[in-house]
Amino acid sequence: MGVHPHGALAMSRLHRAAPIAARCFFTAGFLALEYTAYVAIDVQAYQKRAQARFETARHETATVASPAPIDGDSIGELQIPRLGLSTMIVQGDSPANLQRAVGHLADSALPGKNGNVVLAGHRDTFFRPLQQVRAGDSIIVRSRTADYEHRVDSLAVVAADAVEVLEPTGGRTLTLITCFPFIYVGPAPKRFIVRTHQISARERVGP
Repeated sequence: MGVHPHGALAMSRLHRAAPIAARCFFTAGFLALEYTAYVAIDVQAYQKRAQARFETARHETATVASPAPIDGDSIGELQIPRLGLSTMIVQGDSPANLQRAVGHLADSALPGKNGNVVLAGHRDTFFRPLQQVRAGDSIIVRSRTADYEHRVDSLAVVAADAVEVLEPTGGRTLTLITCFPFIYVGPAPKRFIVRTHQISARERVGP
């Protein structure tokens, strides 16, 4: 039984299209990898620049009053020693800020002040290690004027619109927020919350 002319034509077109499709998929994959590498390099370079600016500000703040931070300013460094987490904190939680650092929610207290210091970070970059955080862990926030140590009190998973975690507190607390689940395709539906309280403060006395 012979092949219908239309069927032969379709098969011929399919054979010609297959290599083109393969090249398109390869190119798309290559470009995606290039973009991922570019973002990683950009983040690394930004963290180094932010660290340098922050250390300079810490040195200058020893003798000059610290100005109020503006969006994008490097205001501190977050460290969780047990998890090996160390990242710069910038003022504001815009997408641009969160791509390169952990963001301080502008309406929340500043590190070292009374109230609730709220920091947000992406679950697939800076805050990925929070998968392993546990109650009792030590968290250190280095600001321009002092180093503050916090102790983890509780962990929770809440709805994305649970704004109560942002509310002020009577003491000195630190709240870390990231999306949940940590491994999820697309926008994650919930939020992972780490709540802590400040246990010590070491003021800077000079350069």
